[in-house]
Amino acid sequence: MIITLTPNPSLDRTAQVAEPLTRGDVHRLRDITSQPGGKGVNVARVIHMAGQPVKALLPADDDDDVLRGLRTRGVEYQNIGTGSPIRANLTITEPDGTTTKLNEPGAELTASTVNALQDAVIDAASGAHWAVLSGSLPPGAPVDWYGQLVQALRKTSVKIAVDTSDEPLMALASALPAGAPDLIKPNSEELGQLCGQDGQQLESAALAGDYTPILSAARSLVEQGISAVLITLGGAGALLVTADGAWRAAAPAVAVKSTVGAGDSALAGYLLAEVSGADPADRLRNAIAYGSGAAALAGSTLPRPDQVDVSAVDVTEL
Repeated sequence: MIITLTPNPSLDRTAQVAEPLTRGDVHRLRDITSQPGGKGVNVARVIHMAGQPVKALLPADDDDDVLRGLRTRGVEYQNIGTGSPIRANLTITEPDGTTTKLNEPGAELTASTVNALQDAVIDAASGAHWAVLSGSLPPGAPVDWYGQLVQALRKTSVKIAVDTSDEPLMALASALPAGAPDLIKPNSEELGQLCGQDGQQLESAALAGDYTPILSAARSLVEQGISAVLITLGGAGALLVTADGAWRAAAPAVAVKSTVGAGDSALAGYLLAEVSGADPADRLRNAIAYGSGAAALAGSTLPRPDQVDVSAVDVTEL
């Protein structure tokens, strides 16, 4: 069993425009879709489609559209009621795959809801293989909540993955090594936040074939107790760094239609490979295959196993 926590779930509306988005202009939207979202929800949906047992935990009332969407898709979930509707996010995708996101902050959680969610996560983690803590934190949740959860989950045998950014990510970093998860999945910007570097420069260096600054940053995190650092780099591929070594995956050639959910799909792909007993290189290969599979799909569509080409991903040890 894999469990996911999505503290700030969303109803994700995605719309395509026929031409490049121009600020101040009128654009006609087409192919509008609406799906249950939030990073942990996305991870759970991909894992479910692959046939792996998964449970999504999230704050939501029983009649919320996000839960209806999960029920329709057959995804197991556990919800904690809030009395407030889940936020609705809008994503606009352009013909070349450029993605613009307009995200609401989310409904404020009360202290009792935060505590109930934490209790639910710890209870669900009993006997689970992985617990995934994923996404932004809504108003009312303590900024260091992920670090607190990691330390609480350490009393169980579950492995812990965290995928977040900005203040919650910085708070997690400040809790190292006591709050070190088994896996984090930063992109270049988030890795820069963790290590006090310019994320754009890190990605530019990778695109030029220089992985030294990224490897140095990732290894510093491993030295602080994080078992594995999976760095997604868009067109520059991805890196996996552990105490045992480092591996690079080249991004396969795909026609990018939307980047929505690509990082979440990559994390799901990594976990699917890990629970099957794959070695680090194959975990990375599966992660990038799933991330690329998502990028090749329009809107916020997430990949099924038959839409993933693992053989197209080339992995080398660094």
